[in-house]
Amino acid sequence: MPKDESIGGEFQVYREEAYKGVPAGIRVFVDFDGTVSIGDTTDLILDRFADPSWRAIEAEWVAGRIGSRECLARQIDLIRASPAELDAFTRDATIDPHFAGFAALCGAYDLPITIVSDGLDRIATAMVARAGLKIPVFANHLEWLGGRRWRLGFPHTRTDCRATAGHCKCATITAASAALHVLIGDGRSDFCAAAGADLVIAKDSLAAHCARSAIAFEPFTNFADASLILARWIAALGRDAVPQPEEAVHASPTA
Repeated sequence: MPKDESIGGEFQVYREEAYKGVPAGIRVFVDFDGTVSIGDTTDLILDRFADPSWRAIEAEWVAGRIGSRECLARQIDLIRASPAELDAFTRDATIDPHFAGFAALCGAYDLPITIVSDGLDRIATAMVARAGLKIPVFANHLEWLGGRRWRLGFPHTRTDCRATAGHCKCATITAASAALHVLIGDGRSDFCAAAGADLVIAKDSLAAHCARSAIAFEPFTNFADASLILARWIAALGRDAVPQPEEAVHASPTA
Protein backbone atom coordinates (compact mmCIF):
# COMPACT_ATOMS: atom_id res chain seq x y z
CA MET A 1 0.00 0.00 0.00
CA PRO A 2 1.37 3.45 -0.84
CA LYS A 3 2.62 5.74 1.88
CA ASP A 4 -0.04 8.04 3.31
CA GLU A 5 1.37 11.53 2.67
CA SER A 6 -0.68 13.30 5.34
CA ILE A 7 0.28 16.91 6.00
CA GLY A 8 1.31 18.05 9.45
CA GLY A 9 1.60 14.62 11.04
CA GLU A 10 3.54 16.13 13.95
CA PHE A 11 0.30 17.79 15.08
CA GLN A 12 -1.79 14.59 14.99
CA VAL A 13 -2.05 13.70 18.67
CA TYR A 14 -3.88 10.60 19.84
CA ARG A 15 -6.03 10.42 22.94
CA GLU A 16 -3.56 8.74 25.28
CA GLU A 17 -0.78 11.22 24.37
CA ALA A 18 -2.86 14.39 24.35
CA TYR A 19 -4.19 13.89 27.87
CA LYS A 20 -0.96 12.62 29.45
CA GLY A 21 0.24 14.75 32.35
CA VAL A 22 -2.43 17.43 31.96
CA PRO A 23 -3.71 18.59 35.36
CA ALA A 24 -7.42 18.48 36.11
CA GLY A 25 -9.28 21.74 35.63
CA ILE A 26 -11.00 23.11 32.54
CA ARG A 27 -10.62 21.63 29.06
CA VAL A 28 -11.90 23.25 25.87
CA PHE A 29 -13.17 21.14 22.96
CA VAL A 30 -13.85 22.76 19.60
CA ASP A 31 -15.56 21.34 16.53
CA PHE A 32 -13.78 22.00 13.24
CA ASP A 33 -16.03 22.05 10.15
CA GLY A 34 -18.18 25.17 10.15
CA THR A 35 -16.86 26.13 13.58
CA VAL A 36 -13.10 26.67 13.18
CA SER A 37 -13.25 26.45 9.38
CA ILE A 38 -15.22 28.82 7.20
CA GLY A 39 -17.77 26.45 5.73
CA ASP A 40 -17.88 22.66 5.97
CA THR A 41 -14.62 21.48 4.39
CA THR A 42 -15.87 17.91 3.96
CA ASP A 43 -18.89 19.08 1.96
CA LEU A 44 -16.70 21.43 -0.08
CA ILE A 45 -14.35 18.56 -0.94
CA LEU A 46 -17.25 16.31 -1.89
CA ASP A 47 -18.69 19.05 -4.07
CA ARG A 48 -15.40 19.44 -5.91
CA PHE A 49 -14.06 15.89 -6.11
CA ALA A 50 -16.86 13.33 -5.55
CA ASP A 51 -19.53 11.81 -7.72
CA PRO A 52 -22.78 13.80 -7.25
CA SER A 53 -24.43 10.74 -5.70
CA TRP A 54 -22.81 11.81 -2.42
CA ARG A 55 -25.82 14.06 -1.92
CA ALA A 56 -28.22 11.11 -1.90
CA ILE A 57 -26.12 9.51 0.85
CA GLU A 58 -26.21 12.81 2.73
CA ALA A 59 -30.00 12.81 2.51
CA GLU A 60 -30.11 9.36 4.12
CA TRP A 61 -28.04 10.69 7.02
CA VAL A 62 -30.15 13.82 7.42
CA ALA A 63 -33.28 11.64 7.47
CA GLY A 64 -31.76 9.56 10.26
CA ARG A 65 -31.64 6.32 8.27
CA ILE A 66 -27.85 5.95 8.64
CA GLY A 67 -25.25 7.30 11.04
CA SER A 68 -22.42 9.63 10.12
CA ARG A 69 -19.91 6.77 10.17
CA GLU A 70 -21.65 4.93 7.32
CA CYS A 71 -22.47 8.19 5.56
CA LEU A 72 -18.88 9.42 5.54
CA ALA A 73 -17.36 6.07 4.59
CA ARG A 74 -19.62 5.79 1.55
CA GLN A 75 -19.08 9.41 0.53
CA ILE A 76 -15.29 9.31 0.79
CA ASP A 77 -15.30 6.22 -1.42
CA LEU A 78 -16.75 8.46 -4.17
CA ILE A 79 -13.86 10.95 -4.11
CA ARG A 80 -11.44 11.01 -7.03
CA ALA A 81 -8.53 13.34 -6.28
CA SER A 82 -4.76 13.17 -6.05
CA PRO A 83 -2.98 14.05 -2.79
CA ALA A 84 -1.70 17.18 -4.50
CA GLU A 85 -5.25 18.27 -5.36
CA LEU A 86 -6.44 17.81 -1.78
CA ASP A 87 -3.40 19.61 -0.44
CA ALA A 88 -4.11 22.52 -2.80
CA PHE A 89 -7.64 22.62 -1.41
CA THR A 90 -6.33 23.00 2.14
CA ARG A 91 -4.10 25.89 1.06
CA ASP A 92 -7.14 27.73 -0.30
CA ALA A 93 -9.49 26.92 2.59
CA THR A 94 -9.74 29.37 5.49
CA ILE A 95 -10.43 29.35 9.21
CA ASP A 96 -12.20 31.88 11.41
CA PRO A 97 -9.82 34.87 11.58
CA HIS A 98 -10.51 35.18 15.33
CA PHE A 99 -9.60 31.56 16.14
CA ALA A 100 -5.91 32.34 16.75
CA GLY A 101 -6.96 34.96 19.30
CA PHE A 102 -9.23 32.43 20.99
CA ALA A 103 -6.37 29.92 21.16
CA ALA A 104 -4.18 32.66 22.68
CA LEU A 105 -6.84 33.33 25.30
CA CYS A 106 -6.96 29.64 26.21
CA GLY A 107 -3.17 29.66 26.49
CA ALA A 108 -3.26 32.72 28.76
CA TYR A 109 -5.64 30.91 31.11
CA ASP A 110 -3.64 27.66 30.77
CA LEU A 111 -6.68 25.86 29.35
CA PRO A 112 -5.84 22.88 27.12
CA ILE A 113 -7.74 23.13 23.83
CA THR A 114 -8.53 20.17 21.55
CA ILE A 115 -10.19 20.07 18.15
CA VAL A 116 -12.78 17.28 18.00
CA SER A 117 -14.05 16.68 14.48
CA ASP A 118 -16.26 14.16 12.70
CA GLY A 119 -14.51 15.31 9.53
CA LEU A 120 -11.16 14.55 7.92
CA ASP A 121 -7.89 14.60 9.86
CA ARG A 122 -5.74 15.40 6.81
CA ILE A 123 -7.69 18.58 6.12
CA ALA A 124 -8.16 19.85 9.69
CA THR A 125 -4.57 19.12 10.71
CA ALA A 126 -3.14 20.89 7.66
CA MET A 127 -5.31 23.98 8.10
CA VAL A 128 -4.51 24.31 11.81
CA ALA A 129 -0.79 23.88 11.14
CA ARG A 130 -0.88 26.44 8.31
CA ALA A 131 -2.39 28.93 10.78
CA GLY A 132 0.70 28.48 12.96
CA LEU A 133 -1.17 26.72 15.76
CA LYS A 134 -0.16 23.57 17.60
CA ILE A 135 -3.49 22.12 18.70
CA PRO A 136 -4.34 18.39 18.97
CA VAL A 137 -6.79 17.28 16.29
CA PHE A 138 -9.00 14.23 16.85
CA ALA A 139 -10.79 13.36 13.62
CA ASN A 140 -11.54 10.54 11.20
CA HIS A 141 -8.46 9.29 9.33
CA LEU A 142 -8.35 9.99 5.61
CA GLU A 143 -6.15 7.33 4.00
CA TRP A 144 -4.73 7.56 0.50
CA LEU A 145 -5.04 4.28 -1.41
CA GLY A 146 -2.92 5.33 -4.36
CA GLY A 147 -3.86 7.12 -7.54
CA ARG A 148 -7.00 9.17 -6.93
CA ARG A 149 -8.69 6.84 -4.42
CA TRP A 150 -9.28 7.35 -0.68
CA ARG A 151 -10.93 5.63 2.24
CA LEU A 152 -11.88 6.73 5.71
CA GLY A 153 -10.86 5.12 8.99
CA PHE A 154 -12.45 5.78 12.36
CA PRO A 155 -9.87 5.72 15.18
CA HIS A 156 -12.25 7.53 17.56
CA THR A 157 -15.43 5.57 16.94
CA ARG A 158 -17.30 3.49 19.52
CA THR A 159 -19.51 0.49 18.82
CA ASP A 160 -21.88 1.68 21.55
CA CYS A 161 -22.10 5.26 20.22
CA ARG A 162 -25.78 6.22 20.31
CA ALA A 163 -25.37 8.47 17.28
CA THR A 164 -23.35 5.85 15.34
CA ALA A 165 -20.93 8.68 14.61
CA GLY A 166 -17.58 8.33 12.90
CA HIS A 167 -16.04 10.17 15.86
CA CYS A 168 -17.77 9.60 19.19
CA LYS A 169 -17.10 13.01 20.72
CA CYS A 170 -18.76 12.01 23.99
CA ALA A 171 -16.10 9.32 24.52
CA THR A 172 -13.25 11.65 23.58
CA ILE A 173 -14.44 14.38 25.92
CA THR A 174 -15.28 12.17 28.90
CA ALA A 175 -11.84 10.53 28.60
CA ALA A 176 -10.25 13.88 29.47
CA SER A 177 -9.05 14.35 33.05
CA ALA A 178 -10.89 17.59 33.70
CA ALA A 179 -13.37 18.86 36.23
CA LEU A 180 -15.14 21.08 33.69
CA HIS A 181 -15.66 20.70 29.94
CA VAL A 182 -16.31 23.48 27.44
CA LEU A 183 -17.77 22.55 24.04
CA ILE A 184 -17.89 24.89 21.04
CA GLY A 185 -19.69 23.70 17.94
CA ASP A 186 -22.25 24.19 15.23
CA GLY A 187 -23.67 20.88 14.04
CA ARG A 188 -25.17 17.45 14.56
CA SER A 189 -21.89 15.80 15.50
CA ASP A 190 -21.94 17.95 18.66
CA PHE A 191 -25.49 17.12 19.80
CA CYS A 192 -24.70 14.26 22.19
CA ALA A 193 -21.59 15.89 23.63
CA ALA A 194 -23.48 19.10 24.37
CA ALA A 195 -25.70 17.34 26.90
CA GLY A 196 -22.71 16.59 29.14
CA ALA A 197 -20.69 19.79 28.77
CA ASP A 198 -20.45 22.39 31.53
CA LEU A 199 -20.40 25.28 29.05
CA VAL A 200 -21.80 25.02 25.52
CA ILE A 201 -21.02 27.78 23.03
CA ALA A 202 -23.18 27.09 20.00
CA LYS A 203 -24.38 28.36 16.64
CA ASP A 204 -26.48 27.11 13.73
CA SER A 205 -28.03 23.63 14.15
CA LEU A 206 -26.31 23.00 17.50
CA ALA A 207 -27.86 26.16 18.91
CA ALA A 208 -31.27 25.10 17.60
CA HIS A 209 -30.84 21.62 19.10
CA CYS A 210 -29.86 23.04 22.50
CA ALA A 211 -32.88 25.34 22.48
CA ARG A 212 -35.22 22.44 21.62
CA SER A 213 -33.63 20.14 24.20
CA ALA A 214 -33.46 22.65 27.07
CA ILE A 215 -29.66 22.50 27.11
CA ALA A 216 -28.15 25.74 28.42
CA PHE A 217 -25.88 27.38 25.84
CA GLU A 218 -24.29 30.66 24.85
CA PRO A 219 -24.84 31.71 21.22
CA PHE A 220 -21.90 32.89 19.14
CA THR A 221 -21.19 34.02 15.60
CA ASN A 222 -17.39 33.84 15.51
CA PHE A 223 -14.45 33.26 17.83
CA ALA A 224 -14.32 36.89 18.89
CA ASP A 225 -17.71 36.20 20.50
CA ALA A 226 -16.50 32.86 21.87
CA SER A 227 -13.46 34.52 23.48
CA LEU A 228 -15.60 37.03 25.37
CA ILE A 229 -18.06 34.33 26.44
CA LEU A 230 -15.28 32.10 27.75
CA ALA A 231 -13.57 34.98 29.58
CA ARG A 232 -16.86 35.98 31.27
CA TRP A 233 -17.55 32.38 32.26
CA ILE A 234 -14.09 31.99 33.80
CA ALA A 235 -14.53 35.26 35.68
CA ALA A 236 -17.86 33.98 37.03
CA LEU A 237 -16.03 30.91 38.35
CA GLY A 238 -13.81 33.26 40.35
CA ARG A 239 -10.60 32.66 38.42
CA ASP A 240 -8.08 35.46 37.97
CA ALA A 241 -8.00 36.97 34.49
CA VAL A 242 -4.58 36.65 32.85
CA PRO A 243 -4.27 38.80 30.74
CA GLN A 244 -7.23 41.08 30.04
CA PRO A 245 -9.56 39.34 27.56
CA GLU A 246 -9.24 42.12 24.93
CA GLU A 247 -5.48 41.56 24.75
CA ALA A 248 -5.81 37.83 24.09
CA VAL A 249 -8.67 38.18 21.62
CA HIS A 250 -6.54 40.25 19.26
CA ALA A 251 -3.35 38.22 19.67
CA SER A 252 -2.05 36.37 16.63
CA PRO A 253 0.52 33.56 16.26
CA THR A 254 3.96 34.21 14.87
CA ALA A 255 4.03 33.37 11.16
